[in-house]
Amino acid sequence: MTEQPPPPPGPGFGPPPPQYAPAQPSYAPPPSPYPPAPPPYAQTPPQQPAPAGPDFLAVDKRNAVVVDATGVAFESSGQTIEFRWPEIRSIHYRASPDGKALMVSVVHMDGRFYECVVEAKPRTRLQEWFPQLAWVLGHYRPMG
Repeated sequence: MTEQPPPPPGPGFGPPPPQYAPAQPSYAPPPSPYPPAPPPYAQTPPQQPAPAGPDFLAVDKRNAVVVDATGVAFESSGQTIEFRWPEIRSIHYRASPDGKALMVSVVHMDGRFYECVVEAKPRTRLQEWFPQLAWVLGHYRPMG
């Protein structure tokens, strides 16, 4: 019989020959003589609490309007948009044509217009919201 050549090696280089293999496998790096590194700088610093002041909240099943010391926020069907006071040119509000909802709009400094409609149930709640909203807006935007 003739001697056959050794089978071709599998994919990659395979394990090292026995004379070059490590004496014992080491899976973990040796312990460091240095103390652990501090946390990375990318962490966000703790948020400063907003200054205390009056706030307004109107909410229904799908939508909400919040006015507080930071600005105005609209939530509509799970989507939230926030406006900081320096970004706001003006704020307008009124009852819907059928008198069942509060309509609040924000005009952004660049001219964009945003609106949120919050249904008032019971309808008498709408009459409660108007003086509250007027007072809170007057506190944060005394000139309009």
